[in-house]
Amino acid sequence: MVLALISLALSVLLWINGLLDSLDRPSVGSDLVIRQLELAALAAPRVPLALKPLLVGENPEAALLEEIERQSMPDTDPLRALLKLNSAEPALARPLLEDLRDRADPATASLAARLLKGPAAGESNRIDPATLPTGPLQRRLSCLALGGSGPACALPAEEGQALLQLLGVTLLPTLAVLVGVLLIVREIWLRWRKMAPERPPLLGPPLGVIDVILLVAGGFVLLGEVLTPLLITPVISGLMQGLGITSPLSDGLSVLLLYLGLMAAPLLILALMLRGERPEGGWLQYRWKPLGSAVRKGFKGLLIVLPLVSLASWLQQLIWSDPGGSNPLLELVLRSTSPLALLCFAFTAIVLAPLFEETIFRGVLLPVLVRQLGAGWGVVVSSAVFALAHLSLGELAPLFVLGLALGWMRLSTGRLSSSIWLHAFWNGLTFSNLVLLGS
Repeated sequence: MVLALISLALSVLLWINGLLDSLDRPSVGSDLVIRQLELAALAAPRVPLALKPLLVGENPEAALLEEIERQSMPDTDPLRALLKLNSAEPALARPLLEDLRDRADPATASLAARLLKGPAAGESNRIDPATLPTGPLQRRLSCLALGGSGPACALPAEEGQALLQLLGVTLLPTLAVLVGVLLIVREIWLRWRKMAPERPPLLGPPLGVIDVILLVAGGFVLLGEVLTPLLITPVISGLMQGLGITSPLSDGLSVLLLYLGLMAAPLLILALMLRGERPEGGWLQYRWKPLGSAVRKGFKGLLIVLPLVSLASWLQQLIWSDPGGSNPLLELVLRSTSPLALLCFAFTAIVLAPLFEETIFRGVLLPVLVRQLGAGWGVVVSSAVFALAHLSLGELAPLFVLGLALGWMRLSTGRLSSSIWLHAFWNGLTFSNLVLLGS
């Protein structure tokens, strides 16, 4: 009892500190907005007229410049200068170009000096692609600013790829949200007409509140999130150096190994708690078979939760537009260019995290809370703990709504595997969006 209370008190203090620290972390959301607007500006020449209002808007370059100005990100200064140079008031770019000429790296400084001179007679026939930036949007804007014609500066392959990426991160999720709204209406109709299937019995491990506090506060937080990183991070760093593995692959392997280490202590504690005779199918009701139905239920849950999480994020933006940083793994995925590192990130996010977190929060915590508080409050409290455990104020509301959906999935299907599949699909969707925007 005393050990549980001490673990709970320390965990609460650590979570409060972690949530406050998240306010100082940069948010990946800002980068995502810039990346999507860059895709829109690059893809604009290839977008069919009928889809332009939906995909890129009336003036994607102006929208991108407005967002860059709003965020005031120094690393976007070259792009900002080029956007101003190709805008209705190109003279506004001159102070920024002069600053880049005097302070930027040699390649950017040389381009800025050339842009300050403006296109000379016949310049469009003498533009050397090797002197232009490597980024496709900046390359096209530089070519136009130096006097190149639209067809001469076009980048058909890059613009076509940007269009496909833009469809992947805008149109497909929008269609999924619409389908999700229809599924939500259907679920409400079935319950109103009392046609919804009866909820299966919830089987959970024979644990009490004290056991769960020791598992979550002591095992998950103190041993997993605090002590494990302190102990194994130096070991992992030494291993990477000893094997000669450098970034970015070392980043992916480090994240994978660290997460495996984080899982070890709580899962060992859980295994010790559940020793002895167990019912057929186990205490946690994984019930992987039949596989097809679990996957279908998980995917249906994803479609249902998409509009709800989108609504929560939108409401949070209205109330608090910049609540702080997000999970550092998101930034690593967005900026990674290594396929092997991305594979490590994907395995961690799409396989390990759903298995581990659903085992703790929906396999153990939820059934115990349902026995103590009832189904409704059990789902709410377990969702709140799930959201807080991610230590990000910026993601607190969306994660809470996601936790509600995961809890509802666990209760409505009687299978932990369905919650795991829903969690995996959600993380997979987030991961694929980051890869599409970062590539």
